[in-house]
Amino acid sequence: MSKLDELIAEYCPDGVEFKALWKVTVWDKKFKAVERSKQKKVYTYPYMLASDLFKLEREEGDVFLLSTGEKTGWTTEELAGDYLCEGEVVAIPWGGTPNVKYYKGKFVTADNRIATSIDTEILCNKFLYYWMQNNIYIIASYYRGSGIKHPSMKDVLDMQVPIPPLPVQQEIVRNLDTFTELTAELTAELTAELTARKKQYEYYRDKLLTPIEDNGKWFLNGKEVEWKTLGDIGKVSMCKRIFKKQTQPVGDIPFYKIGTFGKKSDTFISKDLFEEYKRKYPYPKKGDVLLSASGTIGRAVIFDGSPSYFQDSNIIWIDNDEKIVLNKYLYYFYTVAKWAVVKGGTIKRLYNDNIRSIPIPIPPLEEQERIVSILDKFDALTNSITEGLPREIELRQKQYEYYRDLLLSFPKEEA
Repeated sequence: MSKLDELIAEYCPDGVEFKALWKVTVWDKKFKAVERSKQKKVYTYPYMLASDLFKLEREEGDVFLLSTGEKTGWTTEELAGDYLCEGEVVAIPWGGTPNVKYYKGKFVTADNRIATSIDTEILCNKFLYYWMQNNIYIIASYYRGSGIKHPSMKDVLDMQVPIPPLPVQQEIVRNLDTFTELTAELTAELTAELTARKKQYEYYRDKLLTPIEDNGKWFLNGKEVEWKTLGDIGKVSMCKRIFKKQTQPVGDIPFYKIGTFGKKSDTFISKDLFEEYKRKYPYPKKGDVLLSASGTIGRAVIFDGSPSYFQDSNIIWIDNDEKIVLNKYLYYFYTVAKWAVVKGGTIKRLYNDNIRSIPIPIPPLEEQERIVSILDKFDALTNSITEGLPREIELRQKQYEYYRDLLLSFPKEEA
């Protein structure tokens, strides 16, 4: 039997009492739809606009920035000024995406709705936090509105919270703190592993694709290379421009803009328009390397040949001869190329003349094949880790939520 089981058997073998949230908590303001008798007192906190909160951020700070979103940070008491608060609080955002935060100490808050226990000998604030976190889906159902959603505090305050004896609450908090810490440590380890693998991949990729000069000649991995420009190895091509009014939210042919380049498209064109443009204008072959020339400069994908259309001069490709330069070698070269970028306005742009003038080292075909084979293996390994990390983190999160739900589920005490 665990310590928690022993405490439950000792203090609440027949279940626990449930109370309305308003009976055991004090909030930061009086809510219009809530009866006055349910809010006999409030603890007010000065709050900042979310857009101003992180203007105070300083790495050396020891005052917590209690935001309404996922981002958090620190500031100093001096910068906090009249907005400096202190206490042990549980907060939910007044508007936006529902979440629950806990903090004990000095803080500055954005527009949160902040609660604290009326009596911590009856309800532990950290226990309240974990209980609210475990019931976030119910709290989220109380957020309403056509634009930015706000919580119905009447419904929130009427929620029934279990009140086990304090030793039981404290043991639950200890267990969940430990599990939270272990989950965070594992996530950090997995993230560090991913970072290390990516650095390892980038090191070998750069080493394999960086030529060395020796007595006026250039060599790549011991093989002599011939320097050409991208303009020498093929014509820079692009599809005919498609206008926004020609696209549609549903249809037969996916249309790729810069924002969806290399991702699943959410815009389409008609099959008739696709066939017309494909017949009249340049269109990539299967295996061609498509390159982003605006916004996400240098981002590349290998065209799989599926019926698709691409946004005019923002996505380009080179009609290269694979008897000279392999498409996959060209793809990997793009990942290390030093692009001559023309800056104009807020969006950077890679013009055709810049692309044509980029020099590329071309080793013999067998060396290109060897380089591609090595990088394909590294790429596959890195991708497997990249894809596996979110799944592993999700698994740990579900494991944590299951454990939390188990610890916070109590039978109701018989009246």
